[in-house]
Amino acid sequence: QVQLVESGGGLVQPGGSLRLSCAASESIFSINVMGWYRQAPGKERDMVATITNGSSTNYVDAVKGRFTISRDNAKNTVYLQMNRLKAEDTAVYYCNAAVVRGRWINYWGQGTQVTVSS
Repeated sequence: QVQLVESGGGLVQPGGSLRLSCAASESIFSINVMGWYRQAPGKERDMVATITNGSSTNYVDAVKGRFTISRDNAKNTVYLQMNRLKAEDTAVYYCNAAVVRGRWINYWGQGTQVTVSS
């Protein structure tokens, strides 16, 4: 069982920046893919960015060039640096850990609210 704890959400003005953190309860070397997803009111949860244990990254087109996902293996933490935030980035952001243990298993954090508003 991987436990994930997110932090760093909040209220920010359009054009501002936030950095989300996701601390894992075990070494992230053992986690195949970590990622950030978001869910806006009335919408489905969608992938924002992922990073593999080989540090390959992937982003949804809407955030390319604005968001950066990174990992600190020593701290078992994954980050999402969000720059030039827009109102449409407003959502609950969830950290995800996907591991292969005979089959793919997904773990989720509790979510952190990001609100972009003036």
